[in-house]
Amino acid sequence: MTAAASSPQAPKLIVNREGAVVEAEFRGDWLLGHGLPDLEPLLSELQSPGGTQRLRYLGTALGEWDTGLIARLAKLEREAQRRGLETDASGLPDGARQLLSLAFAVREREGARRRPHERGVAEATGLATLDILHTLRDLVRFVGEVVLGVMRVLRGGATFRWSNVWLAIQEAGAEALPIVGLISLLIGMIFAFVGVIQLTDFGAGVYTADLVAVALVREMAPIMTGIIMAGRTGAAYAAELGTMKVNEEIDALTTLGINPIDYLVVPRFFALIIMMPFLTMYGSLLGILGGAGVAITMLDVSFVQYAVQTGNAVTLSTLFGGLFKSLVYGAMVALTGTQQGIACGSSAMAVGQATTRAVVLGIVLIVVSAAVLTVIYINLDI
Repeated sequence: MTAAASSPQAPKLIVNREGAVVEAEFRGDWLLGHGLPDLEPLLSELQSPGGTQRLRYLGTALGEWDTGLIARLAKLEREAQRRGLETDASGLPDGARQLLSLAFAVREREGARRRPHERGVAEATGLATLDILHTLRDLVRFVGEVVLGVMRVLRGGATFRWSNVWLAIQEAGAEALPIVGLISLLIGMIFAFVGVIQLTDFGAGVYTADLVAVALVREMAPIMTGIIMAGRTGAAYAAELGTMKVNEEIDALTTLGINPIDYLVVPRFFALIIMMPFLTMYGSLLGILGGAGVAITMLDVSFVQYAVQTGNAVTLSTLFGGLFKSLVYGAMVALTGTQQGIACGSSAMAVGQATTRAVVLGIVLIVVSAAVLTVIYINLDI
């Protein structure tokens, strides 16, 4: 779709007015990627208080052209229709005139064009609340399905392979030791440093061992391990199952008569709740060792004194209270990760969204359950 042109010419748009008629003259080569002129001067002329009634296109000096010209003509045509102006395209080349006519041969359906909608505070709050309620409803329904799946496994009536559990245990346990150990060690050192600085002023620096041990075993080791596993293992569960959903592998399992909950979700659920107590004890131990290193360096105590003080501070109720919390956090991470993966959409973007939601929802539920369990422990004097 070109007109004869001996050499490339810069595109130009000349705007003239003759009474109530505005003329738009296109000159030069109107090609995509060649820096086409802005239509703003012509649009401003149409808006000027001159009683414009007609828009006329002239293309006698037009050189080569392609869809870049047609796109700008279509924009001008829509603006003219919006203002109720007549248009005259007789001065354009036959090809351009025919394409412009085809572009407006069928009228745009009402409501087909998306219009920006600014939500108010009340509307945004209401929609966010509904989204949270729908997410919680789906999660509760999924928890029921997992419970039924666990019961089927215990009765021996499920399509279940223990080899999948051992593989998930390796991924959620042994491979998570470095990151859990590093974070726990640093947290223990930070707690000990704060304890030494504050307690030394009261002559009670040795009680840094009590602070580090009780805080780690009862609260920080379980919750930090849970958050680490939410960002590591929960996200992995959501990404794995989400990718299987996109590839229609889960649909294939259902077609073969294999329950996805029994085959995919329950092994991951078992693996995480089995490994969370071990990871929590491992993190507590490294945190206590990190605290011991800082305390021994900054205080006049030996390792034996620090160990004895730690042993006196940590009771069985403290230990088992922290381990029970780790079980709850592990269940939260496994349920949110697998639920978001199973509920993933059918696109690559949906997998990323499911992974993000799994991590966020897992961390939120861990924090909420930590607050609830702390209140229960206080009331039961645990």
